Amino acid sequence: MEIKNTPIAGLLVLTPRVFKDERGYFLESFNAKNLKEAGISTSFVQDNESKSTKGVIRGLHYQLKPYAQAKLVRVIEGAVFDVAVDLRKDSPTLGQWFGLELSGENKKQFYIPRGFAHGFSVLSETAVFSYKCDGYYHPEAERGILYNDPQLNIDWKVDEKDALVSDKDQKNVLFQEAEYNF
Repeated sequence: MEIKNTPIAGLLVLTPRVFKDERGYFLESFNAKNLKEAGISTSFVQDNESKSTKGVIRGLHYQLKPYAQAKLVRVIEGAVFDVAVDLRKDSPTLGQWFGLELSGENKKQFYIPRGFAHGFSVLSETAVFSYKCDGYYHPEAERGILYNDPQLNIDWKVDEKDALVSDKDQKNVLFQEAEYNF
């Protein structure tokens, strides 16, 4: 597995080796030893999966300490534009975001440590999104930042008129008003 740094410290892009032939393909999607060698000693405790239609934007979500979650995300089918926003108060990249396309074709994975808000937009007709979390969901610790915050200026690769956003996510606060404790 190839593991690459991004311009924001802690965010990593993982590209597994894919073995293809006329029957299909095989890949190793998770190997704790390889991650540990790359400096990721996260112990994942929960796997989640969602299916969404084209134009859906989910996010930006995170949980406050002590319930913050690190995530390892990937797309099984379809394509998304995946985004992480740095919320670490002492980080030189506080308030900056990094995004990349994850798809069933490119098989890339994105490691998002604790201290980041996370979201994605669906680029294909549908997308099946999978993520491992190192902590359990705690609704009382859940927070969100408005996906179209002008200060963050995230290009979701979806036309605003075509965006499908939940009522809950449309009520998220602006970055400058967000509560975070990382």
